[in-house]
Amino acid sequence: MTSLTIPYYHVDSFTNVVFTGNPAGICILDNFPPDSVLQNIAGENRHSQTAFVMPRADGDFNLRWFSPVIEDELCGHATLAAAHVLVLRKHETWPVKFHTRSGILTVSRQQELYEMDFPIWPAQICENAPSFLLEALGIEKALVMITPRDFMVVVESSSQVEALTPDIKSLASLEDNRGVIVTAPGIDDVDYVARYFAPSIGIDEDPVTGSINCSMAPYWADRLGKTSLRVQQLSRRGGQMRCVIAGDRVLISGTAHLYFSGTIMLDV
Repeated sequence: MTSLTIPYYHVDSFTNVVFTGNPAGICILDNFPPDSVLQNIAGENRHSQTAFVMPRADGDFNLRWFSPVIEDELCGHATLAAAHVLVLRKHETWPVKFHTRSGILTVSRQQELYEMDFPIWPAQICENAPSFLLEALGIEKALVMITPRDFMVVVESSSQVEALTPDIKSLASLEDNRGVIVTAPGIDDVDYVARYFAPSIGIDEDPVTGSINCSMAPYWADRLGKTSLRVQQLSRRGGQMRCVIAGDRVLISGTAHLYFSGTIMLDV
């Protein structure tokens, strides 16, 4: 049996105010333990995502994300939180490169603002959406699109997004671990709004989701005729982001706030 002592941080992402934004667990590792241990830690934490960060010999970092149920292929808020933890641990070389299942993700820093360089995942019209999808969301009419990972449902107003009370049990039955983005035009200085539901991977509603902008940002950039967009996620906790289209990449920016740090101690 091996004893593990893992530095652990709870960071609220896409906010600078405690108890808002999206909480992520960040674990700093010397080596990756078995995947079952990583999954158990994520399940114990009960955050929508726990990120595991391991320094590399070349000065970069390996980064993996786990929901309470599966290993994920891309996560924005936990990547932002991981970068913030590196600042707290006095890392001085920026931008930072994270090696992930979605390739190398670069995070730059300008004082308290972090900018993540993520891939664009284009959304397409969904010709065969599940018949129960709109009913489960409580929506009568909407444009349904599909991304490489999620369904994206476009409605007319931010008030519709804010008022959603979906049937989480029905959404959990979606195949292929698909989540559901619901998005609409914003008001005032917000270009678009969203909420995100992924109960099939243990996330009934994600408070603020960076990765869904890999699909939403190019859609709204094309629809609104602009490449720099302000985003608000309308969950109970809420959060804000800025997205900039840069060729086949989207730059997603936000702030983060440390809630607590401690140590995970395991015998495995």
